[in-house]
Amino acid sequence: MKLHVTQAERFATLALDCVHRELPNKISHSLNSYEDVKPPRELTPSFFGCYDWHSAVHNHWALARLARLFSEASFALHAKRALNESITNGNIAQEVQYLNTEGREAFERPYGLAWLLQLAAELKEWDAPEARDWSANLSPLEMAITGRLVPWLSRLDRPVRTGEHNNTAFAMGLMLDYARITGHSEFGKLVESRARHFYFKDENCPLSYEPSGEDFFLRV
Repeated sequence: MKLHVTQAERFATLALDCVHRELPNKISHSLNSYEDVKPPRELTPSFFGCYDWHSAVHNHWALARLARLFSEASFALHAKRALNESITNGNIAQEVQYLNTEGREAFERPYGLAWLLQLAAELKEWDAPEARDWSANLSPLEMAITGRLVPWLSRLDRPVRTGEHNNTAFAMGLMLDYARITGHSEFGKLVESRARHFYFKDENCPLSYEPSGEDFFLRV
């Protein structure tokens, strides 16, 4: 089904309403010292809104995609302003520092990290000068995340089949999209090989199982 501009505007309005709204906020934050007691916009200045980090990331993705597909719509300018405010060199440098700090090895893994790669892929598909600038600014975080996911995927013994954020099938789908769109072939080969290892022999999946009250994915 083709997205109509009125539907796109509704989605854009929802995303714009929260991408820079700091509170309420639920952070998954490891404290190494009292210096780490800071508000979300200082800890992760690009992606601090929308209640949690991964929601901020995929709402930025939504704004990028909608502005790319509906570049003449009235909301596109507001979406671009929001992206320009968030995806700066300084903000992304702090995001990388936060991610690489000791004790945060599992931060937003795999769901939020996979959504960041989806945002990176979206910006690379967008043939506009500002999108190229944002893509370049985002690149250090993109590289830090792929560097973190490679060893994790390599040593993961079995898939996570819950219907929640740590589900590996959904995240690996986003990772594979990213690898194919950006031409990151070595990363793509790893993701594909691990997906085949985890899922290729699946059969008779018990879809009749009732999901828990918190599931938002079909369990695979």
